[in-house]
Amino acid sequence: MTLLLPTENGGTRAYVPRTEPFRPSGSAPLASRTVFSAAHVVADPYADTSPDGPAAVDWDATLAFRRHLWSHGLGVAEAMDTAQRGMGLDWAGAAELIRRSAAEAKAVGGRIACGVGTDQLTGPGGHFDKAGQTALSEVLGAYEEQLALVEGTGAQAILMASRALAATARGPEDYLALYRRLLRQAAEPVILHWLGPMFDPALTGYWGSTDLDAATETFLEVIAAHPDKVDGVKISLLDADREIALRRRLPQGVRCYTGDDFHYPELIAGDARGFSHALLGIFDPLGPLAADAVRVLDTGDMEAFRKLLDPTVELSRHLFEAPTRFYKTGVVFLAWLAGHQRHFTMVGGLQSARSLPHLARAYELADGLGLFPEPDLAEARMRSLLDVYGVAR
Repeated sequence: MTLLLPTENGGTRAYVPRTEPFRPSGSAPLASRTVFSAAHVVADPYADTSPDGPAAVDWDATLAFRRHLWSHGLGVAEAMDTAQRGMGLDWAGAAELIRRSAAEAKAVGGRIACGVGTDQLTGPGGHFDKAGQTALSEVLGAYEEQLALVEGTGAQAILMASRALAATARGPEDYLALYRRLLRQAAEPVILHWLGPMFDPALTGYWGSTDLDAATETFLEVIAAHPDKVDGVKISLLDADREIALRRRLPQGVRCYTGDDFHYPELIAGDARGFSHALLGIFDPLGPLAADAVRVLDTGDMEAFRKLLDPTVELSRHLFEAPTRFYKTGVVFLAWLAGHQRHFTMVGGLQSARSLPHLARAYELADGLGLFPEPDLAEARMRSLLDVYGVAR
C-alpha cells in the first residue's frame, strides 16, 4: 500500500514501503574491528513526569534492546549521550542504568563500556550552571565517584567530556592536571571521549581552546602521559580528515574509535596506514546491518563491506543533521518502528524535538535499507503517527 508522507514544503509525497527486511547473513563474532553501539534508553510511557523531573525508564525494554545488540556481536556503550545523558537522564538514572546493564552484560557475555562524567554537578535540566563557583577539585571528585562505580561493576570506563570541566577550567593546564589524576587512578585502560560542540554546545573549547589544532595537541599530551591507561580514544568531531590525522599520531597500542556519524564507512575501512574501530550512535538503529558489514570486512572483502555500509550514510546524516544533539529523537523513533519498544515516548519529552517531515524522511530511508524486521508493523506505526498529526490519507 502507498503511504502519503509529509514534505518539508508542506505537501505530501507517495511512498511505497518495502516488503522484505534486510536479513543478516551470520552471527559469528566480529574480528577485525572492535565495534560499540551507543544505545538509547526506553522511557516508561505511563510515568507521570515533567521534562525537568527524574527520568522514568522502562527497564525491561531498555535491557532487551541491549540484548538485541549483543546478539549481533556488537558491544554496548552505555550511559552515553545516545542514552540522553544530560538531556533527560541525570546521574542517578545513569548510575542505575550502568548497574543494570553491566549485570546483564555479565549474564549474557556481552561487551560493555560505560560513560564516566560529572553530571552530579549539573542542574535539573542537565545544564551546568555554576561557572565560577565550582573548583576543579569538585569536578575531579565527581569524575572519581563515577569511575569507581563503573569499575566496580566490571565494565570498561569511558571518560566523557564534562560540561563542568569546560566551564571551570582556565586553560589546557587544568585539563592536563585533571586527566592525569584520573588516568593514574584507573584500574584498567579507559576510552577517552572527545565530543564536539555540534553534539553539545556546552563543550565548546574543550581541551582548553576553540582552536582545534591547539586542542588536539593538549588531547595528545594527555594520552602521552599515560598511554598504558588508554585503551583508545573516541573522536566525535564529524571531521574525517582531522580524525585520520589524529589517529596516525596515537601511541602504539592506543586505538581510535570513530564517533563520526557522517564518515564512518571510510574511517572503519581505513587505509594503508591504519583504520578506526567504532563507537557510534548510528549503530543503534543499524545494529544488525552494521555487524554484518564488519563480518564481511573480517573476510577482507573491502568492496562488499562498503557496498553494505555506504548506503546507510544518507540515513545517518539525516538523523544527525543540525541541531545534531537531537539525533536521539530519530534513533528512538526508528526503534519504535522496528518493534523494539511499544511506544514513541522519550525521557524529557524529547519525542517532540524533531518535525514530522524529519521523522517521515527517517522512516523512508530506514525502510529503504530494510531496517525494520516487520515492515508491516513499521508501516502501521508510521500510519498511526500520521493520523495523530492529521495527515490526510
